[in-house]
Amino acid sequence: MTENEPRTALDTRFSSPEATATPWSEGRDRLAAAELYWLSTVRRDGRPHVTPLLSVWLDGALYFCTGPEEQKAKNLVHNARCTLTTGANALHEGLDLVVEGEAAAVHDDAVLRRVAGAYVTKYGEEWRFEVRDGAFHHDAGRALVYEVAPTTAFGFRKGTYGQTRWSF
Repeated sequence: MTENEPRTALDTRFSSPEATATPWSEGRDRLAAAELYWLSTVRRDGRPHVTPLLSVWLDGALYFCTGPEEQKAKNLVHNARCTLTTGANALHEGLDLVVEGEAAAVHDDAVLRRVAGAYVTKYGEEWRFEVRDGAFHHDAGRALVYEVAPTTAFGFRKGTYGQTRWSF
């Protein structure tokens, strides 16, 4: 996947008068550096499901993994639309990020090997996966891998409040 440069716009309705749009390069770098993300999916009956997880940014998308029997995997079978969020748990500083997109299952072993390498680089040896048969394998068992390429992303700057929308 190649990385697209999004259209960037500041939403002045929700921004301080002196705010400026956050550049995508900053949003992207913070997405890549974040350690923890929150994934929001929709259950089959329409109820929301939110769970923390690890993720890596690679080639313009976020990648995460989950066991096939976990609720998030079951939800994505019926509705691939999801949201990943990350940010600073502070009121007056930081940048909170929201990525909207569709989770696409990744089965190509070559891509999975690159994603597995990114997990080790970012999170360390504890997160080393063996790649085979279109999935990750670890002591805990088999894990499905999903790619979420942003369709829309938001940056919520705190301090000088600014809401930036990135459209892909």
